[in-house]
Amino acid sequence: MRRCYLLASVITVAACGRPATPAPPLGEGRLAVDGGRIWYKVSGTAGRTPVMLLHGGPGFSSYYLKPFEDLGDERIVVRYDQLGGGKSDTTSDTTLFTIPHFVRELDSLRSHLGIPKWHVLGHSWGTILAIEYYRAHPDRVASLTFGSPVFDIPAYERRAKSLVATLSSASQRAIRAAESSHNYDTPAYQNALNEFYGLYLFRHPVQADLDSSFAAFNQHIYVYMQGPSEFTITGTLKTYDVTAFLPQVRVPTLVTVGEFDETGPELVRQHTNLIPGARYELLSGSAHITPWDAREANLRVVRQFLRAVDSVAVK
Repeated sequence: MRRCYLLASVITVAACGRPATPAPPLGEGRLAVDGGRIWYKVSGTAGRTPVMLLHGGPGFSSYYLKPFEDLGDERIVVRYDQLGGGKSDTTSDTTLFTIPHFVRELDSLRSHLGIPKWHVLGHSWGTILAIEYYRAHPDRVASLTFGSPVFDIPAYERRAKSLVATLSSASQRAIRAAESSHNYDTPAYQNALNEFYGLYLFRHPVQADLDSSFAAFNQHIYVYMQGPSEFTITGTLKTYDVTAFLPQVRVPTLVTVGEFDETGPELVRQHTNLIPGARYELLSGSAHITPWDAREANLRVVRQFLRAVDSVAVK
């Protein structure tokens, strides 16, 4: 049986005998897309198939996904801030806050970097972008990793609202009052958010990382697409449901979720079972932002999965 051996100076070989693809330049860059410029960073060592990191939000930044850059000891790692968030140009143009826009934006970055095919790792809202990117460009995706996926927003919202009942009485009252009055700016409501976040969003954040992440957060995008909070969904994603498409996924797939994740391990397992051959991993002790709460376990699981996919691809 013939084998394709990967050299340190290339990204990947699509098949035996085909020319190698040069690696993109390392470092930070900016790319003009519809509506502005997006910031991106290429790191790592060329060799195995590159991996692209898609952050959550919407309106957040890729900063909290930095732990996955440790995968760069054996492959190129690309992370970027979607338009409007992080180090990318800010915008309040709601015509750009759509799934098709972000799919086009992502593929323009792939084309700009000269990467024919990559692993795609999405977290939270990034899993929506990942599955929709795969649906649009299946030939450009080597594998999918879904971290704390939200494939069915109505089901997720029911799960998140059930968690509100575990909060303090004061927080529950504040949430009811805010949802009744549509005034989400009161100190009591913000305190309720903080209580929820500390239980179901992140349990072990590094304060500096937490501050840096929220400093670059675009609340306008988040409210427009999501809503005022993780458990009050009023935005354009409110009825999003891609579960009917999940059985059509035909690439290796890893799904991870935190033990205390707002997305719900039970719900995530149900969705994993819809994807042919998908692997499900529960990350103990973690809430939603698993790269913080379960850094080493999360990295280990993703590393093993990507290695396994690559080993099959080059045989």
